[in-house]
Amino acid sequence: MERTARGETRAFATIVDDHKDSLVNYLCHVTGNREEAEEFAQEAFLRLYRAAPRYREQGRLAPYLFRIATNLVRSHRRRQRRWSLLRPFLEPPSPRAPEETAAAALFEEELCTKVREAIAELPLKFRACLVLHEIEGWPYQRIAQAEGCREGTVKSRIHRARQMLKSKLAPYWSGGSP
Repeated sequence: MERTARGETRAFATIVDDHKDSLVNYLCHVTGNREEAEEFAQEAFLRLYRAAPRYREQGRLAPYLFRIATNLVRSHRRRQRRWSLLRPFLEPPSPRAPEETAAAALFEEELCTKVREAIAELPLKFRACLVLHEIEGWPYQRIAQAEGCREGTVKSRIHRARQMLKSKLAPYWSGGSP
């Protein structure tokens, strides 16, 4: 970032190359829409570039960038007065192996859809922590930096997100449809 602040565009291009895929993937999980995720990622990189002269090397760049992106999503949702996403959260289910029975495949597909919907309905602060930890594999400390909160808060949000998911999905875990 220091070289970017001095006007070295190649340095910033390297930053974009290093973080673009993981940022877009994260934003896909948060927004449920690849095009929207790419737009948010582009805006996040633009804001990062503009902030380069003010950036202080206090830790890793990725949590700072992901926090910018998360804040962009929050602001966008607030402007549109949406409190939760209604679109599917995760990627569509993968194609089925031919040896699977039709009933098992149908149940698994329905369950995947319900899980995506349940995650999409989580409040953003819980959903973001859950996605970063469970899907992106980030440690609590890194999530805390990205979210601008304490590590204990991250653990609490992940725990509460899991509880909310368990409650919403209880009928499916007990062996059938609701």
